[in-house]
Amino acid sequence: MPNLERAAALSVVMPVYNEVRTIGQVLVEVTKVLPGVPKQIIIVDDYSSDGTSAWLRRNLAHAAGVWRGIYLDGDGELHLSAAGLQNTAGFWFTVLFHDCNRGKGAAVRTGFAHVSGDVIVIQDADLEYDPNDWSLMLPLIVDRKVADVVYGSRFYGRPHHSLYNHHYIGNRVISILFNILYDQMLSDIEVCYKMFTKEVLKDLALTSDGFGFEIEISAQITRARCWRIYEIGISYSAVLTRKGRRSAGWMGSRHSYICLYSEPGRYAGPHGRRARENAHFVWGPPFWVRSRLNPVRWCPSR
Repeated sequence: MPNLERAAALSVVMPVYNEVRTIGQVLVEVTKVLPGVPKQIIIVDDYSSDGTSAWLRRNLAHAAGVWRGIYLDGDGELHLSAAGLQNTAGFWFTVLFHDCNRGKGAAVRTGFAHVSGDVIVIQDADLEYDPNDWSLMLPLIVDRKVADVVYGSRFYGRPHHSLYNHHYIGNRVISILFNILYDQMLSDIEVCYKMFTKEVLKDLALTSDGFGFEIEISAQITRARCWRIYEIGISYSAVLTRKGRRSAGWMGSRHSYICLYSEPGRYAGPHGRRARENAHFVWGPPFWVRSRLNPVRWCPSR
């Protein structure tokens, strides 16, 4: 039996909804990148209806252990090997299922609750983002130790799919509003790739179930005023023809607007952290107004 005692260095949280056509290939790419880094891969199926749930149960239901080899056969089925040089540090899976469709934010929170690594990254399951970009992000946290949070950016000159103009404008407007209200210079708030340390995760108290999660997590990170934030260009290949993309974009814009004008509920405890089970929102004026009255809270040492 593979040895499960090794601690994970990188926890990959992957929310999944109706991705049966791409989930296998994404898992192959995720496991092959950074072969010297142990990886815990947390997959959260948000009540998929296209066969994704059945695929996960069929291929990963008995995948307990540390693996070093992986490939897809011609039928799209996953095969794992405990031996081999493909991934020298090893990887293992945690597969979770929602009993109803709750949204991306809820799926990410479910994944966060099972994290064991020192560094966490969020990965979509639709082949839009390239895990090879982690090789640019992770060293800023682990090797150079100059960052606690690293954002990817689709607008920093790396190769990327040309977006529809209204998608680009919507993203830029949300990012500009966020930067004004939270005193930042981030170029791509809605980006999937957000990598951060376990200390940052412990300080979060997320509540958003939908796409507004992207704004909520950024708001809480910047609100702390103690985490070192970096941004780096990543590659991007947009999926523009799949059903549901347009409605998802409008939903994300609505939730993002709401989160821009919300404040996490009161913090409690010796470290200024709020208990997750007591999470709630207190509605009020934007941060740039409140910040004139609220002192910066204490942040745990790194």
